[in-house]
Amino acid sequence: MSGHSKWSTIKRKKGAADAKRGKIFSRLAKEITIAAKIGGGDPEGNPRLRTALLGARAQNLPKENVERAIKRGTGELPGVTYEETRYEGYGPGGVAVIIDVLTDNKNRIVAELRNVLTKNNGSMAENGAVTWNFDQKGQIMVAIGDLSEDDLFEKAIEAGADDVETSDGTAVIYTDSTELQSVSEALGDAGLSVEEAKLVMLPKTTTKLEGKEARGVLRLLEALEELDDVQDLFSNFDISEEEMAAAFSD
Repeated sequence: MSGHSKWSTIKRKKGAADAKRGKIFSRLAKEITIAAKIGGGDPEGNPRLRTALLGARAQNLPKENVERAIKRGTGELPGVTYEETRYEGYGPGGVAVIIDVLTDNKNRIVAELRNVLTKNNGSMAENGAVTWNFDQKGQIMVAIGDLSEDDLFEKAIEAGADDVETSDGTAVIYTDSTELQSVSEALGDAGLSVEEAKLVMLPKTTTKLEGKEARGVLRLLEALEELDDVQDLFSNFDISEEEMAAAFSD
């Protein structure tokens, strides 16, 4: 399982996602707002909004939160004006880090990112310095339940998935970036429980880390994720499941 997927899966099992549900809801609402602002409030004609709503449903974002976020994006309700930006950097061991933000103050978030990276033995990078090593894909996490891995794989491929990875009761299903919604809906129709659906950046090559450097990267990602303006993080680290599990059990 890829580094980013292992990281997300272990954190979910640890309960960190539930503990931060307020922050998760805030990030989902901001994404819905920016999607509606860019492409309008009708999901039928706005692929990005459809994807944002898919993620909102998977995380049980209340309907009233969704409606308010859309109306803020379309201007029907007043709200903060967000700007989306992608930043790039390096972490311990030279791993690549992609940081997607939605912010109302670029100067503030740049200073916060630089501070967190520096404190955790990382650094900012120029635009394009690391993104060349990533491809955008759709990522869907589902609970395996009583299905065998063979049955799960068959259902996923029939739904249009490109690849499937499994670990400890959770499956990560990858799709073409344009097929995220259709595959997610097909999986739901096939009786699978979709826990998360979103677009991700997957590394073409990874960097193996162990020991101090492995723990350092995980601390860096946790610190970056704590920043309110950070929407998503991607990295090309490769850390064993055992080492990741040990780090999150501390």
